[in-house]
Order: sequence, then C-alpha cells, then structure tokens
Amino acid sequence: MLTVKQLSKLTGVTTRTLHYYDEIGLLKPSRVGDNGYRYYGEAAQLRLQQILFYRELDVPLAEIRKLMDRDDFDVMAALLSHKEALRNQSERLQGLIATVDNTILHLQGKQIMNSEGLFSGLNKPEQQAYAREAEQRYDAATVKASNKQWGAYSKAKQDAIMAEGNTVYTDMVAAMPQGADSAAVQAIVQRWRDHMEYFWVPQVEQLTSLAAIYSEDPRFKANFDKIHPELATFMLQAVQHYVAQLRP
Repeated sequence: MLTVKQLSKLTGVTTRTLHYYDEIGLLKPSRVGDNGYRYYGEAAQLRLQQILFYRELDVPLAEIRKLMDRDDFDVMAALLSHKEALRNQSERLQGLIATVDNTILHLQGKQIMNSEGLFSGLNKPEQQAYAREAEQRYDAATVKASNKQWGAYSKAKQDAIMAEGNTVYTDMVAAMPQGADSAAVQAIVQRWRDHMEYFWVPQVEQLTSLAAIYSEDPRFKANFDKIHPELATFMLQAVQHYVAQLRP
C-alpha cells in the first residue's frame, strides 16, 4: 500500500491531482484509514498507470473514465494498444530526430536537402487528423480498431494512403463546377468513402456527420480552405446527396 504522498513521489502526479481524481471517481484509493489518509494498493496503482498512459496519448479525463468504466474494459488489451500507439509515436520522434540531424549536416554544407527533406516528419497528413476526429465521436472500440489498423501499415503504405487521400480532394476541386449531384462528383464521394476504410468503416448514417466536421470545425475547415475556399462546404453537400441516394 502507498500513501498519497508516496504515490505522488513515485509517479510525479501531484497530491492535489490524486485528490481530484478521487473526487471525480476516476481513481479511488484502495482504502481510507481512520486518520483519513488514502492508501493505494496494486489494483489502484495499475489503474493510475492506465490513466497516465491515456494522458500521455492526450486522451481527455472524461473519456478515460468512460473507457475504463466499461464492463468490457480489458487491461491487457489496453496495454497492447498503448504499446502500439507509443511505438508509432516513437517512430515519428525518431523521424524528427533524423530530420534535425540531416538539417544540421545541410547547414554545415556536408549534405544537400531538398524542400521535402526539410519538412520530413513535420507535415502531419490531414486525412489522418480527420479520421482521428471522426473516431472520437464514436465508441472506444472504433478508436481502438482504427489505431490498430493504421499501426499495422508500413511507412510506405501510410504515405501511399495519404497521397491517395490528397488526390481525392484535388479531384473533387476539379469536379466542383459540375455540381454536387453530378455523376463525376458522386463517383469521387464513393472514392472518399472507400478511402476512409483504410482508417475505419463508417456506417452510411455517419457519413454526413463526418463530412460536417470538415465545414463546421474551424481547424479542419482551415485546412480544406488551403485547397479551395469552398471545398469543405461542397464536400458536405456532395456527401448529403450521396447518402440521400442510398436511403430507401
């Protein structure tokens, strides 16, 4: 058993934060002594470990509690998921370190880098961000499955997927003059839907909600505006027509 102060010293989590976790029901002590001291046993310590892993991956506290309070929450499965996510994060950081090293050599005149090399590892693909945002609107199982699916791809495969996604949007811009309900645009919407399956498989009724993110969320709309100022709104219109055609 560890006291609050001992657990705080061991983990770096402040005693105030541990008290707050207790208040919101995220992490209860194993027992409270007659003197009012909180004590944390192995089960509580393992739960805190899970919380810290999720926080390392920027998962909000409310979502962490929802995930860990599920009846089907599996600690072993969660650990394997954390390992995979952290490995992906580690690979990205290693890529950034390589970019820094190569840039140093470039500035020293020992190596020549092109523009693509200068920004290697820094340009987070838009489609991946959109997929993550969509996943967060649905259940934890969807998030876990998508992360696992993406992590199974090689770097070359991931790059190819991103390039394909960019092509979908540039082709959509070229087809915009034909109208959202045109055959050409609807064919591109089908490609967009197929492309999303590299990340997750949205149901028909979820497609409109997904497209709405592009125009309603200012972060994502800003990225679409870089491609074309009307693309986000047009995508939503095109997807709405696509979904309407699929309904009985």
